[in-house]
Amino acid sequence: MWPDWKGQDVAIIASGPSTKNAGVALLNGRMRVIAIKKNIEIAPFADVVYGCDGPWWRSVRGLPDFEGLKLAYDNGVCTEFGLQQVSIPQPKSNELLFDKVGTVGASGNSGFQALNLALQFGAKRILLVGFDMHGRSGEHWYGRNHWAGGNNPTHDNYRRWVAGFEGSAKTISDMGAQVINASPMSELKCFSKMSIEQALQAWRLNAAA
Repeated sequence: MWPDWKGQDVAIIASGPSTKNAGVALLNGRMRVIAIKKNIEIAPFADVVYGCDGPWWRSVRGLPDFEGLKLAYDNGVCTEFGLQQVSIPQPKSNELLFDKVGTVGASGNSGFQALNLALQFGAKRILLVGFDMHGRSGEHWYGRNHWAGGNNPTHDNYRRWVAGFEGSAKTISDMGAQVINASPMSELKCFSKMSIEQALQAWRLNAAA
C-alpha cells in the first residue's frame, strides 16, 4: 500500500511564498513529487498529496479527481473520503521515525511528516520547495488558510518547525540521504540551498523521464 521509491529523487512542495516563483513545473516528469495540501494546485502532476489535518480535506471533499496517493492523519477524513492514514504516535515529538512505514514524527507540520514519509519510501535525494518558515503570521504563496477550521502558522510554529528539521539533519546525513533546500529565503540553515533548476542540473535530471 506504500510506494517503493528506493533510490529515487523526490520533491516536497510546501506553501511558503517562494513556491509561487520557484519553477515547480520543471519537476514534472523528472522526479517524484509530494504536494502538501493546497500545493496540488501548483503541482497537479504530483504523485502524492499529504495533509495532516482534516479541515483542508473536507474543504476539497477528499480531492476526488486526484488519482494519486492521498494521505492524511485525521481518522475522520480518512474514513469519510477513503484516504490512506498516516500514524503520528507522538504529537509533541520532533524526531524522524523509521520503525514502521506510515508511522512518522510530528514536529507540528505536514512538511516534516512528508519528509519522514519520503525517507521511509526509500528516497535518497529530496528537494524541499517552499519551506520558507518565516514571514508574516500565516503567510503562504496563496495568502492565509481560509477554509473552515484551517489554522495559520505563528512565529512560535516556525521556530518549532526549524528546530525539528535542524535536529534531524544529522540523522538524514547518516542514512546516506541528501536534502536540498530550494527556498532562497528559508530560515532552514541545515541543508544546502539550490534553486530547482540548479538541483536538476546537479542531479542530471534536466531531461524529463
